Amino acid sequence: MNKRSDAFSACHPAVNFFYFMLVLLVTMFLSHPVLLGISFLGAFFYAVRLKGWKAVAKFNLIFTLPAMVIVAFINPAFNHYGVTTLFYLKTGPVTLEAIVYGIVLASMLFIAILWFSCYNEVMTTDKFVYLFGRVIPALSLVLSMVFRFVPKFNAQVKVIRSGQKCVGRDMSNGKLIKKIRYGLTILSILITWALENAIDTSDSMRARGYGLRGRSSFSIYHFDRRDVTVTGILAGLLGVCLLGFHYGFSFAQYDPVIKIGGIPLTPWSVITYLAWTFICFFPFLLGLWEDESFKRLEKKMRMDRDIPWYLKEDEPGSEQKVLETDMTFTEYMNGGKETEGGTECELY
Repeated sequence: MNKRSDAFSACHPAVNFFYFMLVLLVTMFLSHPVLLGISFLGAFFYAVRLKGWKAVAKFNLIFTLPAMVIVAFINPAFNHYGVTTLFYLKTGPVTLEAIVYGIVLASMLFIAILWFSCYNEVMTTDKFVYLFGRVIPALSLVLSMVFRFVPKFNAQVKVIRSGQKCVGRDMSNGKLIKKIRYGLTILSILITWALENAIDTSDSMRARGYGLRGRSSFSIYHFDRRDVTVTGILAGLLGVCLLGFHYGFSFAQYDPVIKIGGIPLTPWSVITYLAWTFICFFPFLLGLWEDESFKRLEKKMRMDRDIPWYLKEDEPGSEQKVLETDMTFTEYMNGGKETEGGTECELY
């Protein structure tokens, strides 16, 4: 899949921001296992579409999964609520409820990070500044710099390490003391670059009049009919979910006993979970729909190109086009007139 051809990323920045705030708030504040599982699948499929499955798997295995395991084991070791005791440690009893809740907390962290990775791909700096540049100009500039902190630092570290490696001062050279010294040198260069870059960005934005009252700005974003349709669909699905949440289908309790609302499944809980499924999978499904539409148009274009000219339907004015294309060189030079016996006659 090509991460550049994403239909949801082409929507209005307000639609993108509303969607990500919706899924992130529900994921971080509702600990229902069904909602979290659906949210994880939606975030995973959309992240794979945006960045490819190799990048997603590498990021999750190196960074997210270890943090998830740590959180899942720390909670039952220090929190001893629950009634189902499994075994004892020096810190106290380890209960089933504490273990389950630790896994749920770790899952919430893992899913939120996955959604934020999608957010960084879709909500670029210019989109964020477009949304909040006039409302909170200083804060929006700072937040936009913070959001691109990690990718820019990773790229700059590679540049600095390449330069240090050329002069033999990389962390892979020398003994332990020298490696530490070279690492501190690289860190010092990186911090200096970050401070200089922040000052340059601030001076550049100030020179452009950023944040001044009455300042006009150019924008390529327009809230068109497609954005209205997407917003209406998301608002309708959100209404169904909120109604289901109101009736307790998002309730989850892990202390002192485990109680999960909506289970066993009922018709109304199934409708609520289906609505949440469509919300979480909406960007992915929208991208698939766009891909299929493009494939149909491409197939139709190829079929029209391969059809012989004598099998194509006649269009209005086609006879005139045939006459014009079947002109001889003499007729063309005479302006569409043919000379017969020394007299000129019009061609009809």
